[in-house]
Amino acid sequence: MSGTLYIVATPIGNLSDMSERAIETLRSVDLIAAEDTRNTSILLKRFDIRTPMSANHKFNERETLSRFTGELLAGKNIAVVSDAGTPCINDPGYVLTKECAELGINVVGIPGPCAAATVVSVSGLPSDSFCFMGFFPRGKKEREDVISYIKGNRSELYVFYESPNRIEDALSFIEKGLPEAKITLCNDLTKLHERIYRGSVGEVLSELSANPNAGKGEYAFALYYESKAEAESKTEALSLEAMLTDLTVKRGCTLKEAVNILANEPIEEFGGKVPAPKKEIYQASLRLKDMFS
Repeated sequence: MSGTLYIVATPIGNLSDMSERAIETLRSVDLIAAEDTRNTSILLKRFDIRTPMSANHKFNERETLSRFTGELLAGKNIAVVSDAGTPCINDPGYVLTKECAELGINVVGIPGPCAAATVVSVSGLPSDSFCFMGFFPRGKKEREDVISYIKGNRSELYVFYESPNRIEDALSFIEKGLPEAKITLCNDLTKLHERIYRGSVGEVLSELSANPNAGKGEYAFALYYESKAEAESKTEALSLEAMLTDLTVKRGCTLKEAVNILANEPIEEFGGKVPAPKKEIYQASLRLKDMFS
């Protein structure tokens, strides 16, 4: 019988996120195929794992393919790890996994940390579905294509990675193409100096530019874009009662205060305009009171 290929997730920063199952798997396999053996050796030393390693990175994964599959077919077990997070998610591992699947070799996932999933979970943005896009492109044409793609699709959450030396340039480009977009930008996730920025792209960019330490640590961000037409159509579906309830919950204000806010303050999430005359908004507040009396 052939062996098993294990796809093992490792911490994206905080070593305490290493699971017991991942540790047990790395100890029990015959070989660890690591993106960078130098980085993985630190992890193995921390958990007293003495399994031998072999390099498996984007520059050699096709050359090592026959060797790894040969050992698997001979009955050995191999674990794939990347420098951080879940292999195959913008990391090496796909080539070997695809080959094993085609050869009928058992492939088992050992789930754990993933920067993309973590960003989505803390974003505070609509996340019923999301599209992982990898690193934000460097070239102008490729960047324009991404902006056009987002504009041409329905409202959805888009997740990107970016390096510290390019993050401000990337956000500046996005601000020009998608000024209405909302963003959650995460820096050094799970690490000691983790920081999260939220707001419009322009607001986040201003805050980032003011941070003298912005050039340190890796970045991942979630971007939510909704066209003005989509926002207005959703606003039309919201009743005044729903808007008032939303304001009292999110702003922690009284119903009376919510009436004044809605009648005088154009709120972006409600279409960026006052939805009705104050008299109608007040009548809606009375209906709300009747509902809960």
